[in-house]
Amino acid sequence: MTVQFGDVSVDNGGPVATVEFHRPPNNHFDHALIRSLADAFEALDGDPACRAIVLCSEGRHFCAGADLPARSSGAAGPAAGGALYDEAVRLFRTGTPVVAAVQGAATGGGLGLALAADFRVACPESRFWANFARLGFHHGFGLTVTLPAAVGQQRALELLYTGRRVPGEEALRIGLCDRLVPADRLRAEAHEMAAEIAASAPLAVRSIRETMRGDLAARIRAATDRELAEQERLRRTDDYREGVRATAERRPARFGGT
Repeated sequence: MTVQFGDVSVDNGGPVATVEFHRPPNNHFDHALIRSLADAFEALDGDPACRAIVLCSEGRHFCAGADLPARSSGAAGPAAGGALYDEAVRLFRTGTPVVAAVQGAATGGGLGLALAADFRVACPESRFWANFARLGFHHGFGLTVTLPAAVGQQRALELLYTGRRVPGEEALRIGLCDRLVPADRLRAEAHEMAAEIAASAPLAVRSIRETMRGDLAARIRAATDRELAEQERLRRTDDYREGVRATAERRPARFGGT
């Protein structure tokens, strides 16, 4: 049975549900999309037959983050950002294990969304990219918490400071993804991993997950409060405007520190 939550479809035909968002080719997110994902996850939490979720997207890229032209024009101010992170915290509060199938790029906030999942399956062509500093911007979506948890503090600092892309092979080596398969096997492998989880005792899995995650949702809430404040401060700088222009014009940015 397929159920729709805005641009998010849920195919829940057994112990593994597929949650897919549909904004191809780049799958930029906004408040409405993250709210729809949270709605879908919470609905599956209430289904005793669902034991694991595969999170995936339609299009070339898993998620290319927020729409920069809208943000730079002022369409996404503090209220919009705060509402979006309210929905993001809802994702972290849900109880069903999630395996993300990451094709193409997981960029900026899209990397944050990928790291909201328990596990990530990628292919050699996948790219994980915390590109915030290259835009003159501060990271968000709780990456303050989730990125060091995946790759360690020092590696997280390197990725955030340099804003460099991480290809699939390196992502597997440093912990950004958990399995690496050919692109045509990506979803099948994500479903196989989710099925392995679903084969375990569901009460035990949820109990273990709650223990291991601890106060994760509260830490994400505190992190996104800080991240949002810094994003709004930096969004008013010349460096941010230059970073967005340079990205749109596909040229190196000329940052002046103002």
